[in-house]
Amino acid sequence: MLDNELVRVWQVALEPGETQALHHHEHPYLVIAIEGALNVVESIDGQKREAPEPTGSVVFRPPGDTHTLTNVGETRYVARIVELKKH
Repeated sequence: MLDNELVRVWQVALEPGETQALHHHEHPYLVIAIEGALNVVESIDGQKREAPEPTGSVVFRPPGDTHTLTNVGETRYVARIVELKKH
């Protein structure tokens, strides 16, 4: 959606039961839930944690995470990710 020297913005959309591929976050980022859902984050070492993201919520995440994201809820999940390249 947007990519410059300061930020990268993209959108994630997952239907119920759908999993986003394994990926890594080099920079800190914000997750803005456009259509909220109940998600599970699974780290590269197999640890799982619930990540409920209600519609309209904003979450800050530090860099360094490598994980998948699965929508375990019953509704579609849509979020905008704002990666902060310079901090």
